[in-house]
Amino acid sequence: MSRVTVLVAAYNAGKYIGECLDSLTGQTLKDIRIICIDDASTDSTPSILRRYAAADNRVTILECIENRGQAVARNMGIEVADSDYITMVDADDILSPDALESAVSVLDAHPGTGSVLFRLVWFGEKGQTPYPMRSDKAMWSGQEAFELTLDWSIHGLYVSRTELFRKWPYDTTCRLYSDDNTTRMHYLHSGTVRMCDGTYYYRQHGESLTNRISPLRLDLLEANTSMARQLRETGQGREVLAAFERERWINLTGICMFWLRHREVMDRESASERFRAVWRDVDRSLLPAGLKLKFGYWPCLSFRTYLLQMKIYSALRGMLGK
Repeated sequence: MSRVTVLVAAYNAGKYIGECLDSLTGQTLKDIRIICIDDASTDSTPSILRRYAAADNRVTILECIENRGQAVARNMGIEVADSDYITMVDADDILSPDALESAVSVLDAHPGTGSVLFRLVWFGEKGQTPYPMRSDKAMWSGQEAFELTLDWSIHGLYVSRTELFRKWPYDTTCRLYSDDNTTRMHYLHSGTVRMCDGTYYYRQHGESLTNRISPLRLDLLEANTSMARQLRETGQGREVLAAFERERWINLTGICMFWLRHREVMDRESASERFRAVWRDVDRSLLPAGLKLKFGYWPCLSFRTYLLQMKIYSALRGMLGK
């Protein structure tokens, strides 16, 4: 058994995977296992992975028959992981040499802590920028950490105890967004969540897929519905449920606005039905009064009225140049 398993899901990552693996094999903590899951790459990724596995017996390769996305690939790695702790690193990102040793030292010293965040730095052609954490604490309760992820006041790059990954593997509801649910469940059930001094370097490329004008933006609706279901199934209290339903309602309004502005790239009928399903599923009794009284966020008695509100709200914002 190793101390840490690092999951690296790779799809056509030949340009960067070597730099990623160099940062992992060069960790000051040597007792690690690096599980690389090739998600049916068609570039040089498989040959690069084989070269690293031949040179370092800590590197294991798993292969997907077809491309199914990072969540499915990472779950393959979780199934064979045999370690005290698990983390994931994207195939184009890197860790500071002391990152894993720093995280493990915190987890070892605090048995009641389930997850430990790295320091996060964005890097790319324009240099480096620290992640703008909106909480300056070094430790949070699991619920605090969960609520801080709702608007990403704290980030989601961390090491957790293996039992958390086994109980809540990566959510595969959709390719985008649903892995956020996994982070939130891990934090919520962590007892406490702490910071360490190791750094995760997150590579910034061009425009993020999550910000493009694409029907995939609507996948956030399904991801949020999956999160709400998990919270209900695990018997979370009113405070946790209310915090998430507030976020889900804000997301519904935001995505409706996006749809109304970019209907030419959307399946109108399908999108409308997806909005209706979320409108029905949200427990609107949990929404804060201040939000329910704000135009654009009125719950309304019927979906038809809610959609009319969205159209008026969108038109007004367009007239104001917002």
